[in-house]
Amino acid sequence: MDALDRQIIAALRVNGRATYADLGRKVGLSASAVHERVGKLEATGVIVGYHAVVDPSAVGLGVTALVSIHPTDTADDDELAVSLAELVEVESCYRVAGDESFIVKVRVATVDDLERSLGRLRRIQGVARTRTTVVLSTRFEGRPNTDEAGDPRTGPEAGA
Repeated sequence: MDALDRQIIAALRVNGRATYADLGRKVGLSASAVHERVGKLEATGVIVGYHAVVDPSAVGLGVTALVSIHPTDTADDDELAVSLAELVEVESCYRVAGDESFIVKVRVATVDDLERSLGRLRRIQGVARTRTTVVLSTRFEGRPNTDEAGDPRTGPEAGA
């Protein structure tokens, strides 16, 4: 992967619906050359998919919570992750270092729904306890971690 591939990826992360012609203008290549590069990035698993970014509140998911999951001593992390994936309200799951094994992002419609979700989560085999943080507002989320040239952000503006 070279600098042009990184620029293409950065542009697609900002606008996944950009045409090959648009991408080509951004990076200085023909549409066919960009098409070929994108195809290779998809084939090698660098680009793993495209999706729509939606406003959770607009689709009825007004409550977001981050839940730390503390495992039992005998918990199997792989089995626990499979069980967490079965909960439709779990949007993201991160394996982390520390006392907890996982942190999951949960999105639901109401606080009552959150309470029910936490009950289901706590009943999963291997979960000893949880700690929940309710998100009051989201300042930004899912932003690309590269600058416009496709280079990794560094310094204070990148949160480093």
